[in-house]
Amino acid sequence: MASNTLLVELGVEELPPGAIDSLSDAFATHIADGLREAEVGFDQVRAYATPRRLAVLINALEDKQPDREIERRGPALGAAFKDGEPTKAAMGFARSCGVEVDQLMHLETDKGTWLGYRFTQSGETVNTLLPKIITKAVADLPVPKYMRWGASRIEFSRPVHWLVVLYGSDVVETRVLGLDAGRDTRGHRFHAPEPIALAQAEDYLDALEGAYVLADREQRRERIRQQVIAKAEALNATAVIDETLLVEVSGLVEWPIALAGSFDARFLEVPAECLVSSMKANQKYFHLLDDAGKLKPAFITIANIDSRDPRQVIEGNEKVIRPRLADAAFFYEADLGRSLASRRDGLASVTFQHQLGSLADKSERNEALARTIAERIGGNSEHAGRAAQLAKCDLVTEMVQEFPELQGIMGYYYARHDGEPDAVAKALQEQYLPRFASDQIPQTATGQALALADRLDTLVGIFGIGQRPSGTKDPFALRRAAIAVLNILVKAELDLDLRELLEQAAAQYEALPHADSVVDEVFDYMLDRFRAWAQEEGIAVEVYLAVRARPVTRPLDFARRMRAVQAFSLREEATALAAANKRVTNILAKQAHEQESPMQIDPGLLHEPAEQALEKALEERRELTAPLLADACYREALDALAALREPVDAFFDDVMVMTEDAAVRNNRLALLAKLQGLFLEVADIGQLQ
Repeated sequence: MASNTLLVELGVEELPPGAIDSLSDAFATHIADGLREAEVGFDQVRAYATPRRLAVLINALEDKQPDREIERRGPALGAAFKDGEPTKAAMGFARSCGVEVDQLMHLETDKGTWLGYRFTQSGETVNTLLPKIITKAVADLPVPKYMRWGASRIEFSRPVHWLVVLYGSDVVETRVLGLDAGRDTRGHRFHAPEPIALAQAEDYLDALEGAYVLADREQRRERIRQQVIAKAEALNATAVIDETLLVEVSGLVEWPIALAGSFDARFLEVPAECLVSSMKANQKYFHLLDDAGKLKPAFITIANIDSRDPRQVIEGNEKVIRPRLADAAFFYEADLGRSLASRRDGLASVTFQHQLGSLADKSERNEALARTIAERIGGNSEHAGRAAQLAKCDLVTEMVQEFPELQGIMGYYYARHDGEPDAVAKALQEQYLPRFASDQIPQTATGQALALADRLDTLVGIFGIGQRPSGTKDPFALRRAAIAVLNILVKAELDLDLRELLEQAAAQYEALPHADSVVDEVFDYMLDRFRAWAQEEGIAVEVYLAVRARPVTRPLDFARRMRAVQAFSLREEATALAAANKRVTNILAKQAHEQESPMQIDPGLLHEPAEQALEKALEERRELTAPLLADACYREALDALAALREPVDAFFDDVMVMTEDAAVRNNRLALLAKLQGLFLEVADIGQLQ
């Protein structure tokens, strides 16, 4: 069957840079899915995109669907003929198949004989299939916001200008968004504005690159990266290439050209984060660091034009950034005119949540909780209390209102300027850590106490008014808050009881609609988040479930148990012992319905060698593991319990547990309960099954 390359390109006005990746990937996925659904074979699917185009190239596309053998079943033979003559049912079925009755066949089934007809249905060509597939692919794109243009009723993310649908060298007649498909694409808006006729689909990338367009997103990003690095090296500097910024910038250009500019060194008196935020947020510049890691008064911008006079472009960018940095300097100087502490009254007019009060109310609750946590982790409760008082004050400063991403950072600088203790200032900066699962945690005890208190207060408060996350809705980022608390407790090795922390957080509220259940609800919610945490750490889900089955309230202890069980699960003995524990659980659970489980083992009733050997082994392992468990050495304890595999296997091979002798049966059940109890000191390893 013939095969060829398909090109589909939709030309548009400049797309929102943040939407390009999702639109491009979805466009390729939808077309590929449409071809699969139509049973048309193909090889590689590649998605391309620039600010002015979405394109898909598909290699080795078959030119038609496969032919299919179709079998139709008509009336039962008894209903198809009467006195040897075809009935109306038989004749109607024949007409529907386009044949005479004598051309029909008999189909034998387990339910009898039926009239039937078999025929070969020719597959449709891709020229016939593609218009519907492409139209549907465009209609299903995740357009963030639709718009109309001119007098047209057509809607898309941006006005559309051209459509290319080439199968090999042939144009496939297609009409999408009011455009008729052709073979003319467009190059760079300024360097190559004339239409470019493509002879065949395979010419696409080379033709565009010759017209100053890099259609490959990854190639464009890598060229930007390398140009930025080269420009920085020429200035004896190191470029900080933020990946999010890199993606955004690559969505703004088709032919990237890196240019280096500078700004007045006097602006370096302003905290570097303020300048960087202004350069990134407003101008999409990459900033530079010197050998000491300090900000240099220079930047790199990415132009979308290869100018014959780049100096003019650079000067234009320098002219634009100057007032931006001047604004940042103004905000900073204005903020220094008042201390952080003097801004506390302003928090009373900022609502945290209308049922939970203002930021001033939240700060008071955080203060009490942070002091308690600091005392428990060996920190300074006075520093923790002071940090909680000041933590939200930078939210009402000029700088943070202009650049919200600087919250906490500006609190650090303003606290240092005010002469606050270093521990307090550092805690203000650390309070929002970790921002995501793999982010660093607060390094100071004061920062840890504040970060925990803030999140625990939010979790208890929002749950307490009945607004737990549901589906994709999580406006207060409670999932992230829960994971952050777990990360801090585990990675900082803070052996705190989560339930007690939640009880103390709930105690700071005068009244919550769900006060009676909020601690249990938040506690269960947070331990459930350990599942995602475990997966991030490479821990199997069944390992998490094994620990989750136990009443563990300290996240650090929970994590230690999971790591121990994960290691145990890799041992040769693990499978057999997990199966044995599962069997024991089932036996004891069934027996519990009939009578209370026996607690004591009577050595005099141990008649079989296998049960005697198991009892001896259990006692030896109990004595060996008791000090290990007391010291939370769970891995070593499980390693010791692994030696029970042979006596356990022998017991189940040689001993009838549910014997008719009630005393002997109960004694054996007590023996199994003891076996189960040893493992349950760590986890329910039966969950490993």
